[in-house]
Amino acid sequence: MSFLSELKTLYQVTVKPIRGKDHGSRMEDFYGGQAEAYDEFRRKILHGRDQLYGAIEVPDGGVWVDMGGGTASNLEYLGPSIARLKKVYVVDLAGSMLAIAKRRAEERGWTNVETVQADVTTFCPPEGQADVVTFSYSLTMVPDWFAALENALEILKPGGQIGVVDFYVSRKFPAEGRRRHGWLARGFWPVYFATNNVFPSPDHIPYLERHFEPIHLTEGTTRFPYQFRLPVPYYTFIGRKADRQD
Repeated sequence: MSFLSELKTLYQVTVKPIRGKDHGSRMEDFYGGQAEAYDEFRRKILHGRDQLYGAIEVPDGGVWVDMGGGTASNLEYLGPSIARLKKVYVVDLAGSMLAIAKRRAEERGWTNVETVQADVTTFCPPEGQADVVTFSYSLTMVPDWFAALENALEILKPGGQIGVVDFYVSRKFPAEGRRRHGWLARGFWPVYFATNNVFPSPDHIPYLERHFEPIHLTEGTTRFPYQFRLPVPYYTFIGRKADRQD
């Protein structure tokens, strides 16, 4: 990726105003100008995706729903095991990103991958249930992320897995054993990300741990190229839907 291309993408991410009358049109306005360069630029800042997708157990003949899956680059981390799945749905509101996802699936010979332009808070696979639901740096971009996780819980089979990797900030007084971010990180990052309609939350991890049986959780930091040197917090979570829901 050339320096000028990176600067153009950086402009799209940090400076360009985001316009649109609804969430779908705002998503397309944000991603439309950077879709082609999205994957290469994001590899430098969206850490933890390979660990997340590599750690989730791939069910033979299963259904996997990648919520906010964009260009389907996340599926690359599944490697040859993607062929073991009956169906993979890449769900997103941005048509420009899904066009790249469809092209990627065709080029890779992923005949079991289907792109769907839909809202992640309401999408249900035609099969009625899913074995795996993932959110890769998409949950922070969903205005009603509670509804997105409630929908994931609804469509997951009992014993099904959920995987999330995203930016976040800790609570001022997090649970024992969880990272506590300083006042600067807790105050700065929500304001900074909000300009791009990204909302890192202190409540993601507690909510996930409360509604799913935790399997794996890591908390780490990354840094943005050409921008602030302040560490950016992110987490990865894998959980399981209880076999019985009370």
